[in-house]
Amino acid sequence: MPRIVSHLWFAEQAREAVDFYVSIIPNSAIAGETTVPAETPSGPPDSVKVIEFTLDGQNFIALEAGPFDPFNHAFSILVECDSQQEIDRIWDAFLANGGEAEQCGWLKDRWGLCWQIVPRVLGEMISSPDRDRARRATEVMLGMVKLDIDALERAFNGRD
Repeated sequence: MPRIVSHLWFAEQAREAVDFYVSIIPNSAIAGETTVPAETPSGPPDSVKVIEFTLDGQNFIALEAGPFDPFNHAFSILVECDSQQEIDRIWDAFLANGGEAEQCGWLKDRWGLCWQIVPRVLGEMISSPDRDRARRATEVMLGMVKLDIDALERAFNGRD
């Protein structure tokens, strides 16, 4: 059976990025690190690093191989949180480490990788069969930067 692994190409500082990610996402670990022993288009033998890691059980590989294509919004890592405290903790850690806040629960870390820090309940709200409730929650979410569970629930329940 195939294994699916998200592959992230870093120009530099891949190990620093991975160390940061596993420090803030629970149930995360670095599985191993190696260097490519042959010459590559990115450099001489042992200049390209490969780091295998998991974020809450999800497999990733970080490759540090010099500049290629920068990260963009076409790929993001979505972190579903069960509480506002968890959203605040992760969000604040990214900003304190040089990240930039964006709209609708998105942020960009200092390496340029995009993240979505969202409450798990948001998916349930937006997919609600009661489309009026779903619309209200969506409209409130679209006006936020960091997502606020209480405000989303108030909108969803028509109390805002």
